[in-house]
Amino acid sequence: MLIIEGVVVNAELLQEKFVCDTDKCHGACCVEGDAGAPLLPEEIGELEDNWESAIPYMTPKGIETVRNQGVFEYDETGHFVTPLIEGRECAYVFFEGETARCALEQAYFDGKSEFRKPQSCHLYPIRVGKGITGDNLIYHKWQICKPALKKGRTSGMRLYEFLKEPLIRRYGEAWYQKLEKAANDFLFKHKE
Repeated sequence: MLIIEGVVVNAELLQEKFVCDTDKCHGACCVEGDAGAPLLPEEIGELEDNWESAIPYMTPKGIETVRNQGVFEYDETGHFVTPLIEGRECAYVFFEGETARCALEQAYFDGKSEFRKPQSCHLYPIRVGKGITGDNLIYHKWQICKPALKKGRTSGMRLYEFLKEPLIRRYGEAWYQKLEKAANDFLFKHKE
């Protein structure tokens, strides 16, 4: 493991090769699971200010869920998460054929919103835990991501490289540059 400015980075994030392959997984991470996507407290206000820009993309049930329950709910441990439609898919999901997509992100890409999507979604399959020094970045392994592992091996792209944009969003460009240098040093010392 590495510690960069108090953030613990698990070695698997440096070693694992990973590139999302939604053509194969169909965005299952937006549909499967036992709770909505984790939300930071500051994201609640951003969702309240921006969720209506996603309405043109959302499903009728998703719109109804948010209108009835609000832009977030609590998981079983009392943390903020995105609301789910009848305990299944995220309320902010829409479908292109069989593939789940994020309505919040689509509104952002179409210039209708300033909020891209929750950081936990953007960072997935990294989950952010809390450690003694600060954040603890953990690689969340899930069966549905097997196609991403295959695509990562084919491309040679490592997980931390694939998630460059969301890591910069969370920690900044200077932090990511330190991560790249530390990763290069680590990988040189631990050649496969």
